[in-house]
Parts: sequence; structure tokens; C-alpha cells
Amino acid sequence: MRRTKVIATIGPASDDEATLKAMIEAGMDVARINLSHGTLEDGLDRFHRIRAVSASVGRPVGILADLPGPKVRLGTLPDPFEFVVDSTIELAPASADEPSTKKRLSVDYESLLADVRPGDRLAVGDGSIVLQVTDAKPDHLEARVLYGGVTRGRPGLHIPSDRLRISTPTPEDLRLLDGFVDVDVDFVALSFVRSAHDVRRVGLEPAPRGPLVVAKIETRAAVENLDGIIMASGAVMVARGDLGAECSIEDLPHLQKDIIARCIALGRPAITATQMLESMVTAPSPTRAEASDVANAVFDGTSAVMLSGETAIGNDPAGVVDTMARIANRADQEFDYEGWAHQIKRDRLSEPQSVDAAVTDVMTMATWRAASEMGVKTVLCITRSGFTVRAIARFRPKAKILGFSPEERTVRQLTLSWGAIPIGIDRIEDHAASVHHVLELAKSQGHIRSGDIVAVLGGSTATIGATDTLRMVRCP
Repeated sequence: MRRTKVIATIGPASDDEATLKAMIEAGMDVARINLSHGTLEDGLDRFHRIRAVSASVGRPVGILADLPGPKVRLGTLPDPFEFVVDSTIELAPASADEPSTKKRLSVDYESLLADVRPGDRLAVGDGSIVLQVTDAKPDHLEARVLYGGVTRGRPGLHIPSDRLRISTPTPEDLRLLDGFVDVDVDFVALSFVRSAHDVRRVGLEPAPRGPLVVAKIETRAAVENLDGIIMASGAVMVARGDLGAECSIEDLPHLQKDIIARCIALGRPAITATQMLESMVTAPSPTRAEASDVANAVFDGTSAVMLSGETAIGNDPAGVVDTMARIANRADQEFDYEGWAHQIKRDRLSEPQSVDAAVTDVMTMATWRAASEMGVKTVLCITRSGFTVRAIARFRPKAKILGFSPEERTVRQLTLSWGAIPIGIDRIEDHAASVHHVLELAKSQGHIRSGDIVAVLGGSTATIGATDTLRMVRCP
């Protein structure tokens, strides 16, 4: 069973029902809707189509609405547009609907001339194209192309975050967010987070009444304020494109490892994103380096790996998902489960905690240890918010994790949690009755068999955030 989850971005190449069904069957766990492109109505149409196909397949699929944030974008480029190395190009502030030309790029940022200076490096799109500002004129900037390439549409222009005057979430983010909250979206990704305050400004109800907030780590300030951001968020995304433009390229792999480790230790899912199988936008198979990159993200402990253009505009979205799922599954088999659990024990349990957090840490560690020493193959978690599942998943047990919840949104949110198989139940009763109920359900679905010893983990009360009960049970 594959433990690491696969997120796929839905775009023009993948938003018809047949392709969505093929992607789900190939292993897509979470569908991402990138709200930087198209209208709110376009995004909602995709949302409802994904929900309908998920229901028809009979498999829960989480939906992640990715807010644009204070993203500076270029006006629509002539298609295709090639940035030629050593050529000079102009950048001028303009309205969002003013197209770029071959000689002058329109930039939808009115403070461009005040905030960007000669000597600055500006990354285009995913960061593979880099411009260096050489001169500032009264109405535009002049820049030389350091690293070229071909791109299209309205790619982002990365401006150093410490200069950017726009905060997150933007008024447009909040407008888009309202539309998706109304339809019970599962996850919301917040772009260009710089502090925990940015996350709190979203103002959503805690899960499962509201969506989980995914904080995208793509600024230097976010790295410096990492623990606070993680604690204020429901999950974290390592957005390597813009983060790579903010930090030295030689630092990026080490930042990735540290962000993932901190995130998992604090009980939040971690997503690794950007250029994972980029060559498969057009190629039928990935490069060897891309396959190694995906596997290494799994070895780093990531909860999910994300596809962007590969499935949004690529030639074979379902084929890319299948390839990603196979690479992740193979890497899961080689993961250092024992070493990871001891690292989490050392990093997490040595820190000051609240009473509820301390109880949960001790109980989930006890579950991992009992499952390991007794050879338990299945852990059953009874949860309303998904907290219990995310807490035990930190330890990366070899045992299968079944997450039972009466909350439909929680079931869908568990599609992002490492190793979790989400299962809906109609109720949570007193603990003894709930244990009997989930045992029978797991047995009827073929997850466990009579005579199996399983661990059942949950809370003794209805309080969200306290996991304090563990039972080792033989399946009748």
C-alpha cells in the first residue's frame, strides 16, 4: 500500500470527467485547483466536477484551493515567448489585463519602479528563467536575461519578498476564499506567508468546521518564522520555485529537509512541490534526476508530493499520476521507518508542550511502540477532526492506518495524511461501542481478518485535540 500521497493540479488538460476518473484510478489523492488562473466561476466548476467524479468512482478525493496571494504576474505573453540569454528586455508597471510584447513586459505591480533596483535578480515562472535588472528609467526597468527559456500565458515574476508591499491574504484571496468556503472545500493554500499572523488573518473556523489551511513556505521570512507558521496552519507546502529564488540554490535541499522534519514533528502534513516530474509535461517518462527527486522527498519524510503543470497542461495527466504513484510507492518500501520514529521521539518529545499535546505524544508513541513490538499490522483511529490520525502518522508506523470519522470533510482531509486510509462512519459512540463498530467495519471491508491483533486509538471524550485512549484488541 502506498503511504505517500499524490496531489495533482487540475487544468485545461485534465478537467474533463474521463481524465479526472483516470487520474483518480491512477492514484490521485488530492486535486489542486490553482486560482491564479481563470475566474472564481471557473474554479467552482472544476470543484463540482471533481466532487461528482469522486462520488462516481466511490473514492474520497480531497480538494485544495490554492489562493493566488500577492503574486506579481506578467501581462499575457505572445505565445510562445522565448527569453533569449543575454538579450535585453523592458519591464513596465501596467494593469493586469495589459498584454506584454516581445520587447516590453507588462508587470501588474504599480510599485515596480520604486521597489526593484538595478542589480536585483527577478525569476520568471518556476524560477528557471532569471532576469537581472541593469538600469532604471522613468517609466520602465531594463533587464538582461541571465538564464533563458520558453514560457507562455501570465507567468509570475518573483520580486524579493522583503521589498514586496502587498501582504497576504489579499482582498482578492478573501473573495475567492469565501466562494470556496461556501461549497465546503477541504484545503486552502495560502501563498507567500511570512508569519503566523498571515495565517491567522484568514479567519477560518478550525477543522472540520472549516478547511485546513496549507501555508506555502516560499519566502525567507517564512523560513525564519517556521515553527510559528506550522503551529498556526493545518499543513505546510515546500514551494521550491519561489523559495529557490529567495534563497541560495545550494541551501534549498537542506531547507526542504528541515521544513519537512519540523512540520511532521509538530503533527502537520508536509507537501513537497515544484518541478517534480516537469519533463513529463511533454515527455512520456521522467528524467532519472526527477525520479530520484521524488524518492528523496519520500525519504525526507514528506506526506505528499505535488504535480503542477505536468497534469494541468501536460500531454498525459493520468500517466503522470501513475508514474508519480509508482515512484512514491517504491520509495515507501525503502523508507527508514525505525530511524524516523526515533528522530520524531527525540525532536518532538523533548520540547515544552501543553498537557493535551503531551498526552497525545505519549499515547501515539506508545501506539507506535506497541504496534512495532507486537507486529501489529493495522492501527484503527477514531477521530472527528483527523487530529488522532495526523498524530500517529508522525511516527510513520509500518502498520496500516485506518482513519474513521463521522465528519465528511475530515474523511476527505485525511486524503492528505501520510499512510491514512479514510473511512466514513455514521457516528462516534462511547469508546467501547465505537471500538466494536470500527472493528466490524474494517473487517467487512477486508482491511483486517478474524484473529488479527489491532491497535485502536482515540479520545475518551468528544474533545478535539486530546488522544488519550489506546486498546490492543483481537478481531473477533
